Amino acid sequence: MEIDQADVVAEVREVLDRYETALMTNDIPTLEAIFWDDPRTVRLGVGEILFGMEAIRRFRRAQTGGYQQRERLEIRITTYGRDFGVTNIVYRRIATGMIGRETKIFARLPDIGWRVVSAHVSLNPEGTPIER
Repeated sequence: MEIDQADVVAEVREVLDRYETALMTNDIPTLEAIFWDDPRTVRLGVGEILFGMEAIRRFRRAQTGGYQQRERLEIRITTYGRDFGVTNIVYRRIATGMIGRETKIFARLPDIGWRVVSAHVSLNPEGTPIER
């Protein structure tokens, strides 16, 4: 298995960037389309635990005010072979300065391409350092 093939990393990055744009503009159809439409899809958020795409869809559609604007501070993408990738983002909420973390697991699925199959979002306790 080859790790971090440049073309695969670029493909995952393109979907990740499309997701970020959709998140910041509250583009619900795009946000939903990037997630795998399956009962096994998981999204663990800051204040919600969502199992299955139907639960994720209900959550997304309830976000009428949109999402807090943020800036990405760090992006890490690791791909394993041609069909599996993990992204990790550290971000800062613009309005509050609060630091957040986001992990997405991507799979290239037959006939539909890259989809998020699992996601986790959390906020850092204040003062938690980023270590390298």
